[in-house]
Amino acid sequence: MSKKDDQALQLDAQLCFPLYAASNLLTRLYRPLLDELGLTYPQYLVMLVLWEQAPASVGELSQKLYLDSGTLTPLLKRLEAAGLVRRRRSAEDERRVEVSLTPKGLALKKQAQDIPGAMGCRIGLGAEEFVSLRSELRGLMHLLGEAHAKI
Repeated sequence: MSKKDDQALQLDAQLCFPLYAASNLLTRLYRPLLDELGLTYPQYLVMLVLWEQAPASVGELSQKLYLDSGTLTPLLKRLEAAGLVRRRRSAEDERRVEVSLTPKGLALKKQAQDIPGAMGCRIGLGAEEFVSLRSELRGLMHLLGEAHAKI
């Protein structure tokens, strides 16, 4: 192997590692805030979508959150067991499962209102830096989505 090949396999040369590490660190920052709500980070993401647009089908949640149904279904079962969501088969198409918020799930939204601000303080990004970083990450998500579609 050449020295160039060895350098390409160094951890610091990878794009995946800083994204993976940043994601893990970010999730750990969320954990104490979400523990107060009784939610895991993936459950919080599901609730964010539902607080924005409920009801939503499992397929819509899957698409919006980039999660396959094998990952999403157990999350939804736990949220349903906690009394936060309700799953029902669509009357028009029995293959389609609709997820809606229960009154308890809707009430949890009020408790979650302070989480984005608290996270902003914990991370220490200014508003412009936040918007810029989010835009870059969304661009990367788009590129990765296109690359994934070609496989």
